[in-house]
Amino acid sequence: MVEERFNGLKALVIGDVMIDAYSKGVVERMSPEAPVPIVSQCSRFERLGGAANVALNLKALGAEPLVCSVVGNDDSGQRFIKLMQEQGLEVAGIVSSNVRKTTVKHRILNGDRQLLRIDDEDIFDLSDMEHSILSLLIRRAVKQGDVQVVVLQDYNKGVLTEQLIREVIDLCHENSVPVVVDPKKRNFLAYQGVTLFKPNAKELREGLGVTAETPEELQQAMLTLQQRINCGYLMVTLSDKGVMMLHDGSFHYIPAFPRNIVDVSGAGDTVLSVAALCVATNATAEAIATLSNIAGGLVCEEVGVVPINMKKFSEEVNRIQS
Repeated sequence: MVEERFNGLKALVIGDVMIDAYSKGVVERMSPEAPVPIVSQCSRFERLGGAANVALNLKALGAEPLVCSVVGNDDSGQRFIKLMQEQGLEVAGIVSSNVRKTTVKHRILNGDRQLLRIDDEDIFDLSDMEHSILSLLIRRAVKQGDVQVVVLQDYNKGVLTEQLIREVIDLCHENSVPVVVDPKKRNFLAYQGVTLFKPNAKELREGLGVTAETPEELQQAMLTLQQRINCGYLMVTLSDKGVMMLHDGSFHYIPAFPRNIVDVSGAGDTVLSVAALCVATNATAEAIATLSNIAGGLVCEEVGVVPINMKKFSEEVNRIQS
């Protein structure tokens, strides 16, 4: 059973955290001031996003996550901490900064359809002081917390600097802890020697500066990337086409399962979370790709950034594998 496989695993999540805010309403007319729709707001709500959503997914899967990140010493930062506490997530690894703001992504919805997104954020690298404090918390967690997998979720907001990336990977190698990564373009090739590297197809092309449109070109690009960063598993998500995994010179292609796609926001966080726990339990490459693919598709049937529903996930895994 999937539930039993992941229960009690301790995972350390490092990366950019944020608030995903939503204003949901209906559009019945256009503005007389500009050619834009007027949204009559019906509700407004906030959810944990970025690396914090990875932690929510890990928790929903039965694991015990700890998040290490930096937020602003501002109203949004206080709301972020409150959201963490409301979800039963540990906040001891969150550093509060006086020189940067908490990232907030505010989405405007017409029913279930997104009309606009407003990002309020800072994206510069951590200061030396922030880096030192965060690095100390990470080192303490790995050495004292019996961590079984470290997850790096990069949204290019400045937390995962090249220096921090190198320090974390070296620390994990010293303590025999696997490292699973969801990269972005800025530090794409900095993740040398990680256990599992999970870009999407667009990130793969941009990171290597290639087109790689055909399946053959994609596989060649994957081989090149694996050689460049020396990762154990390379898993490329292909949106509605599924997942391609490369491990020990063999490719494993898992096509997407039919879904009623509503919103793809946060699907990468879910895929990463399942992949991380699979790595922690020494699952096969094909199992990692299959389970991650199933989970990512399920959350796309929900509106907004939401963690995986464990009951639905387990039922779907049993249905597909039966």
